[in-house]
Amino acid sequence: MKERRRRLVGTVISNKMDKTVVVSVERRYRHMLYEKVVRSAKKYMAHDETNGCQVGDTVQIVETRPYSRRKRWAVEEIMERAV
Repeated sequence: MKERRRRLVGTVISNKMDKTVVVSVERRYRHMLYEKVVRSAKKYMAHDETNGCQVGDTVQIVETRPYSRRKRWAVEEIMERAV
């Protein structure tokens, strides 16, 4: 079951809450009519058990059980630290 969970890579944009970070995941796609590459971003609230993430970190989040009303993702690993 753990292998079928979705994983996303994004940037931490807020860590003001306790054990929670907000991760911005950016995706690129080509517009169907105009064929221009469009960037869109979506924000996810993710559970951070150790409060180890800082703003600007690149993290991998994994889909998990609901922790709260809006929190259904958890930080799996910190891929790159912010400078």
